[in-house]
Amino acid sequence: MVQTDDFSEKVASCTLNRIFGFNPGAGHRIIAEAGSASGVFDLDEEGIARVMGPFSRFRGQICHAELERSARELSRLESLGYRFIPYGDAAYPELLRDCPDAPIGIYLRSGSEPADIFGDRPAIAIVGTRDMSAYGREWCLRIVDALSRCRQKPVIVSGLALGVDITAHMAALEAGLTTVAVLPTYITEVYPTQHRSAAARIASTEGCGLISDYPPGTSPQPVSFLRRNRIIAGLSRATILIESKARGGGLITANLAFDYCREVYALPGRADDLRSQGCNRLIRARVAESIDDLDSFIKSLGLGTFSRRSKKVLREEIVSVYGTRLEDPELRLITEIAELIKCNRGIATEELCSRTGCSWAEASRITGLLENDGFIERDMFQNCSIKFRFG
Repeated sequence: MVQTDDFSEKVASCTLNRIFGFNPGAGHRIIAEAGSASGVFDLDEEGIARVMGPFSRFRGQICHAELERSARELSRLESLGYRFIPYGDAAYPELLRDCPDAPIGIYLRSGSEPADIFGDRPAIAIVGTRDMSAYGREWCLRIVDALSRCRQKPVIVSGLALGVDITAHMAALEAGLTTVAVLPTYITEVYPTQHRSAAARIASTEGCGLISDYPPGTSPQPVSFLRRNRIIAGLSRATILIESKARGGGLITANLAFDYCREVYALPGRADDLRSQGCNRLIRARVAESIDDLDSFIKSLGLGTFSRRSKKVLREEIVSVYGTRLEDPELRLITEIAELIKCNRGIATEELCSRTGCSWAEASRITGLLENDGFIERDMFQNCSIKFRFG
């Protein structure tokens, strides 16, 4: 089959992305010297030595065997419905292109066209710790919910990791927003593996997608996440850090966004909370704006006004759901427990027992009932938090 010039340029870009993935700046300089990605592979030995230097360890990879390898890879990807988008392609995300270390190309897994994913809608990154607290989860959901009610709907960008990332992706889908997940692996793989179903849902939802700049055979190593983080920051007009320890990938992403001259926001937390150290530090250093209330935050993003969602009164909702199902003493107890959870985020079942005088079995049964009916959430330690929609 005769390949088009566009395909040849794509193959050459794919090859250079594999070679210079961890130093894309060098790849861009070589492409500029040669006039195009495919032009790099038309150079003779003297030309290669001129643009790369006589002692470059990459000289031996500028060959037709590497091009053939990339051509086979791209043909296979296209048969699966995936894409490779070179830096010079019109479909390449504009904001990412502005970054000095932008990938030479990105892989895309989606049922939508690139223009429908990276088009005119603003992209907002939401990142943070894998060890998310009930406070972090509640505010992540609040923020996504508020963004979903803005006049201009943003794309939510994150890294598909445990904790904040997956919460932001799923909250976006539930709220009717589009979302993009940036992978630390090759586009056909998913990490962590327990998020495969979430990744499939993202890839199959209109306007959403998975992206990566990693070549085949990439395994998730610590350096892989650092390289992934700069794409999250580069794609996004603003980055929101929900929770972060003194060191962490979310903190790195926020600092990269600041270096790219993008807006950075952080959720403040308690001074003694390890999961808020990174956020509080960015706010003190004036790298990030503090998210103190949703009104000011949404206004500063410039996404237009957002419609307020009237919060349901918890006590009234409890009575409407359980009033005909429970006797008065049990109705009073379930209302008391729900109000305690509302006022004490992350309260333990044992404390509910001591505050109400009921047995552990009774408290556990009632919190299970409240969770099943959508009033509260419980973590693996049976600590309880109210759903954010109840006032």
